[in-house]
Amino acid sequence: MQNLWKIFEYGYLIIAVVFSADAVMSWNTEREHAYLSAGFSVLAVFMYFFRRRFRKRRETPNIK
Repeated sequence: MQNLWKIFEYGYLIIAVVFSADAVMSWNTEREHAYLSAGFSVLAVFMYFFRRRFRKRRETPNIK
């Protein structure tokens, strides 16, 4: 199950790359669309680090 969570984490990075490329390609023609794509890209990177942090927290044993 842990491997599945890692795959989903990297999926967020792939989504970020796709939205970044879309933002760069549409920057000169559709500026509003480029801003939206850049926002989604930043959100996807944030989600990657957020999910990674909580996955690592679940993996480590709770030592008191």
